[in-house]
Amino acid sequence: MALDGFTHRTLEVNGIKIHIAEAGDGSAGTILFLHGFMELWCSWHQQLASLSRRGYRCLAPDLRGYGGSSAPASPSSYSAFHLVGDVVGLIDALSLPQVFVVGQGWGALLAWHLCTFRPERVRALVAMSVALMPRNPAVRPLDGFRRIYGEGYYLVRMQEPGHMEAEFASMNTKFIFKRLLTTRDTGATSLSKEWWGSPEEEIALPPWLPEEYIDHLAAKFDETGFTGAMNFYRCLDLNWELMAPWTAAKVAVPTKFVAGETAMAHKNKAAREYILNGGLKGDVPGLEEVAVVAGGGHYLHLEKAEEVTEHIYDFIKKF
Repeated sequence: MALDGFTHRTLEVNGIKIHIAEAGDGSAGTILFLHGFMELWCSWHQQLASLSRRGYRCLAPDLRGYGGSSAPASPSSYSAFHLVGDVVGLIDALSLPQVFVVGQGWGALLAWHLCTFRPERVRALVAMSVALMPRNPAVRPLDGFRRIYGEGYYLVRMQEPGHMEAEFASMNTKFIFKRLLTTRDTGATSLSKEWWGSPEEEIALPPWLPEEYIDHLAAKFDETGFTGAMNFYRCLDLNWELMAPWTAAKVAVPTKFVAGETAMAHKNKAAREYILNGGLKGDVPGLEEVAVVAGGGHYLHLEKAEEVTEHIYDFIKKF
């Protein structure tokens, strides 16, 4: 696994420091990659290397709260407005009027918000693993999760600062990442004691997940802790309140949505019907393509790296 060969720098944007890795000359355009929960810029290392060789300038930041970027103390500093402000500040600092955007997981959520607030800054979007989640004015997100999954659901248990951090502190960090990145179970018991199983268990890693990648993630999170990552979830209800003016807003940016066949984004019946039967297209008039990757899970960009790179390239090369 090669994490060298990239240029690193830290920029002052939106009142904080954002670390970015980059590669490529930009003759074909610039792609901004937005990582997901419990990941870092390096989750995109294979896409950065491959697409930079095709003439794209590839940028991958550590989002606020992660890695080499600032981690404000207040959970309310991780709202959609703060996160989109970081992205706009970043591309402003680099004098980029418009970029291609690729987002996975929480990075996809951030990308959807960016395309809602500042569509003129996005040339085209590739969203992975998490579809647009239209605001329901009648139900707060956490109330909705409680109704479906109960009080024990990890999103609900995560709301109290320090609670889940203490649970994580009782486990080896490498074990945490091995379990998170290899699981196919993202249901009601996620991140519970039963779900984690025995911390002594030896978890076999698939070929797409080298031990040195786990080592890199674990070392970084041992440095920073997990609070920044968890604070994204602590803004779910705050985002719902702040997003009231954008209720029923549409995303008109040219968009491709990619999901893994076995991931929650596709496996869940309601989500699958929304994506495939016209619901997503109704909310995202710019939706041009939907791709379901056979055998793929949530971490598609790692599991099926070459296939995902081709999905990205085949779409953005049209613009």
